[in-house]
Amino acid sequence: MVEGILRYLGEDPGREGLQRTPERVVRSLQFLTAGYEQDLGAVINGAVFAETYSEMVIVRDIEVYSLCEHHLLPFFGRAHVAYIPDGRVIGLSKLPRIVDIFARRLQVQERLTTQVADALDEALSPLGVAVVIEAAHLCMMMRGVQKQNSQTLTSSMRGVFLSDQRTRAEFMELICRIER
Repeated sequence: MVEGILRYLGEDPGREGLQRTPERVVRSLQFLTAGYEQDLGAVINGAVFAETYSEMVIVRDIEVYSLCEHHLLPFFGRAHVAYIPDGRVIGLSKLPRIVDIFARRLQVQERLTTQVADALDEALSPLGVAVVIEAAHLCMMMRGVQKQNSQTLTSSMRGVFLSDQRTRAEFMELICRIER
């Protein structure tokens, strides 16, 4: 199939620089879509612990790399994930791993944001979950409208992040506070 695409573009798949391109593209796509093969429970792997801590937990600036399902072009940026425990906390490294489960699929940013929030809500049943993703989309930068400096921001809130505006405001302030 990749050879056909190369031919369609007017290239010679037998050219030295392109001879192994089809197998490299397949390996690349397998890596970039490995999230389809991952299971939330297996990734969390029991790293949920009883804990009385009841304040906001945030892991911010989690690198996100995904593929736009409409054009198969990358979008990339940062995710900020927060939750308020209700008797259980999760290992901090699991939050970026949860982001990666869903980012490593053909995606739209809106769905990715919601899937991360739903997964954390399912894994912990916390008092609230908040996810904000800010990303640049190559499908908007390299083609189409060709806007180089545009960023897309999406958010998904659950529990007290929806019902308590002060909690939501605190989260938004904390993810924006520190110099980048």
